Amino acid sequence: MRYTQLRSFHAVAMAGSFTKAAAQLHVSQPTLTTQVRAMEADYQVELFLRRSTGLELTDTGRDLLQITNRLFAQEKEAELYLRESKELRTGHLRVGAVGPFHVTEMLVAFNERYPGIEVSVSIGNSRETVRSLMEFRTDIAVLAYVDNDPKLLAWQYSKDKIAAFAHKDHPLAKGRRSIRARDLSGQLMVMRERGSNTRRAIEEMLQKTQVKPKVMMEIGSREAVREAVARGIGIGTVSTAEFIPDPRLTHVAVRGCRCIQLRARCLSRREKRRATNWSISRRSDGIAETPCQ
Repeated sequence: MRYTQLRSFHAVAMAGSFTKAAAQLHVSQPTLTTQVRAMEADYQVELFLRRSTGLELTDTGRDLLQITNRLFAQEKEAELYLRESKELRTGHLRVGAVGPFHVTEMLVAFNERYPGIEVSVSIGNSRETVRSLMEFRTDIAVLAYVDNDPKLLAWQYSKDKIAAFAHKDHPLAKGRRSIRARDLSGQLMVMRERGSNTRRAIEEMLQKTQVKPKVMMEIGSREAVREAVARGIGIGTVSTAEFIPDPRLTHVAVRGCRCIQLRARCLSRREKRRATNWSISRRSDGIAETPCQ
């Protein structure tokens, strides 16, 4: 059975006339007649009674019409779904991120523009976030650093400086708005775990400036680093965008070292470029239409 035969039968049954159905489908009346008769011949059934007053469905024709009504209703539903998906009016966006700060800002802007899209967010470290993207468990990844990979497309979302922060009574923080990199020499520091992008940026800065602090503690979360510093254990570092004011803490800029920066990036798999041909930026509308590598 051919799709065109079912479509022809359905159109004739709904219109009650071969001529009217042919006009609706923009085909010739003989073409429509040939397709319906071929289906009747193939299955040795009679679908229409051809009377002088017009067409009348047989019992078989009425039963088949109930089936084609469901079939073409589902076809219209599928077409509507695909059209809305293309226009980002419906669908599900799965986002993986290394932290809530940038991704929350991004998705607020995205939701304002595309309120019909359901969004789910999973938080993990950089390795887990990239793995979820590569294994198609997420559509977009938001993180600061990723090794070059030809399978991935990347958009830069933001670039933020990293600041030092310490207990409000710490000598380096008390009454100061900034410090120099060399002021960290010999200071007790609380660091993120190795592999953290914040730690990567700080270690690059320390290496370039030949500064050697004393790492007192390595902790695998921003929140735990924050609490350790708030209890006076040492100095911590954080992106300026991620620092949350706290009466126990003072954050200070680090002067004279442009390398202390974190870049938030959005990543997608290259083969899904058409499905994710937008990126999220800090423009007023929250969306940049063309991704850049």
